[in-house]
Amino acid sequence: MSQTYSLPVLFVPDVVVLPGMVVPIPLDDAAQATVDAARASETGKLLVAPRLDDRYPTYGVIASIVQVGRIPGGGIAAVVKGEQRAQIGTGTPGHGAALWVEVTEVDAVEVTDDDRELAGEYKKLVLAMLQRREAWQLIDAVNKMSDPSDLADTSGYASWLSDEQKRELLETPVTAARLRLLIEWTGDHLAESEVTEKIAEDVRAGMDKQQKEFLLRQQLAAIRKELGEDEPEGADDYRGRVEAADLPEKVREAALREVGKLERASDQSPETGWIRTWLDTVLDLPWNTSTEDSTDVKGAREILDADHHGLDDVKDRIVEYLAVRARRAERGLQVVGGRGSGAVMVLAGPPGVGKTSLGESVARALGRKFVRVALGGVRDESEIRGHRRTYVGALPGRIVRAIGEAGSMNPVVLLDEIDKVGSDYRGDPAAALLEVLDPAQNHTFRDHYLDLDLDLSDVLFLATANVIENIPSALLDRMELVTLDGYTEDDKVAIARDYLLPRQAERAALTPDEVTVTDAALREIAANYTREPGVRQFERLLAKALRKAATNLAIESGEEETPTVPVTIDEPDLRDYLGRPRFTPESAERTAVPGVATGLAVTGMGGDVLFIEVNATEGEPGLKLTGQLGDVMKESAQIALSYVRAHAEQLGVDPKALDKTIHVHVPAGAVPKDGPSAGVTMVTALVSMATGRQVRSDVGMTGEVTLNGRVLPIGGVKQKLLAAQRNGLKTIFIPQRNEPDLDDVPAEVLDALDVRPMTDVAEIVAQALEVAVDAQVSAA
Repeated sequence: MSQTYSLPVLFVPDVVVLPGMVVPIPLDDAAQATVDAARASETGKLLVAPRLDDRYPTYGVIASIVQVGRIPGGGIAAVVKGEQRAQIGTGTPGHGAALWVEVTEVDAVEVTDDDRELAGEYKKLVLAMLQRREAWQLIDAVNKMSDPSDLADTSGYASWLSDEQKRELLETPVTAARLRLLIEWTGDHLAESEVTEKIAEDVRAGMDKQQKEFLLRQQLAAIRKELGEDEPEGADDYRGRVEAADLPEKVREAALREVGKLERASDQSPETGWIRTWLDTVLDLPWNTSTEDSTDVKGAREILDADHHGLDDVKDRIVEYLAVRARRAERGLQVVGGRGSGAVMVLAGPPGVGKTSLGESVARALGRKFVRVALGGVRDESEIRGHRRTYVGALPGRIVRAIGEAGSMNPVVLLDEIDKVGSDYRGDPAAALLEVLDPAQNHTFRDHYLDLDLDLSDVLFLATANVIENIPSALLDRMELVTLDGYTEDDKVAIARDYLLPRQAERAALTPDEVTVTDAALREIAANYTREPGVRQFERLLAKALRKAATNLAIESGEEETPTVPVTIDEPDLRDYLGRPRFTPESAERTAVPGVATGLAVTGMGGDVLFIEVNATEGEPGLKLTGQLGDVMKESAQIALSYVRAHAEQLGVDPKALDKTIHVHVPAGAVPKDGPSAGVTMVTALVSMATGRQVRSDVGMTGEVTLNGRVLPIGGVKQKLLAAQRNGLKTIFIPQRNEPDLDDVPAEVLDALDVRPMTDVAEIVAQALEVAVDAQVSAA
């Protein structure tokens, strides 16, 4: 049972006394009075409690006075031994000048298994801490302790616990609770000690390494001095280079700041390497270097015409740009570095039409340096804006590297395959290009690596793309669009005769006296061996023919002693050199049965014909679509069927013929197809199937249709008409609202085709279908 009695209380400010502790306590006048009162009492004991600033203590330790005497400083101290934890009650009267309080002993409770388990865990932590400090005598004492409460109260001697933590232990009478607190605090301190020791060990190892490297560097310097080799560039060398370089003022200030950091940094610091690399990059850029543009407008046009056939839109735009700059130079206006004085154009068209090679011709016509930046497959924004210098292996972006490679601030930069830029978790390069290609912003382009404003306003940017739809609209809005839709058959023959044939003959080491290719052969290759918008495959076939010719000449010269007869490759000879023609007119064969119509489409490879087949089978009325169609083409098929059903009488269709399962198929099912230009073709194919009338084999069509039969405008008219001519079509139906687009179509194409702008799909159907057999008999 707990005992309650009165004891004088001794408040101690700097130490917390727990049961079992023997502590010397310096005595002032108040403390001396408390000790005297205790020694004069019957029990000879006193209560030792912590002095708190914010509240009155609730627990203390009943202690006995072991000894009172003087300490080395001359003062008086009492050695007390804590015996029992007690709860402090109210004040009571007592003799002497001391403060007396009523205290209640905290009874010891029976030791539980939980107490023993916690005590064992805490003992392991204490022993680990003592072993770290090599306190072997204390380790023996702790090992001998078996009472969990006594073990917990030894924490009063723990130097790693604060006074606040010890007061909390004093005020926690339950043994298990005290042990849990001690396990948490001691474990945290032990982990912190291990981390601190590891850091200290790493620091010591690093210092040893630095001392070793310093010694080796001193020895290396002595060896270099004996060998007469130059020392690597130091901060003084960079300061001299910066001051001597022709840099803009802000760039010079930034470079000198970095030189100051280099001067203050240690040679062993990794930062010195970053600073040196950054300074080298800045000093290598042509900040104030620009080439002088040619002012000969006529000569520039002659260069462009000599390098490329056709492409008048691009040539006109370059000549206009050059003419304006020439006038600005004549009138003393700012030309180099002027805000917005550069140009940004995107050359869009199928492969093989000369988009990339045009950039070199433009640079030569302007008298500028040329740099090509390949963007196909780029998915990291840092490729455009550069990496921040904090990253290992950081580099400036491709734009800055292109400027450095060109050696001038006004080169022609070709951004190749801009439509094939991707995006992922590393950012969107297309978004980074917005600032590069905006004439109103690129005079202050900031690369992440340089972190300096770079003026790109005088750079002539040319971008190339195959599919405009793949370019983000915000990026496309910042560029002038120039389309290169492909070449006509006459263009291909002229390009082959003037450019491709001489180049391939030179590669095959053939002269015009040895091999001649006739225009008829070139036209046959363009018509029946290749059906591409460009001339890339055309050039491959020419190279193949010339290689065979070179082989034949080598065989003949080895077998005969007479001079070799020159080889002439004419149209009949192409089978021997290139094999059979790869393409033959197929519209007549494909449209020989009702339900097949010829449409026109645009792909990434240029214009092409598209055959749409329709069939009907017995079954539940509905629509079945095959051919890997996109959502837009699926909707076009549904609209076409709805229109034909609603206007069956007008179109001469028996409504019962549509109460079946209608199957619409677009061949080449492995190729995805989509786009809003197949509506009129599907309507024509449906009416052909339902009436049994064939579609004319020489007819092609393009356009979207509404539920009321109106023909809506589409895009890519020029590419589609070029494809129609290549495939031997004669009559082409286009939307009425696309008639202005015919101005861009070459005259020879319009002469070869009967292009009919239409507004009503019923008129297209009436003109596209063959005359019915009954009507032919009546006419006869």
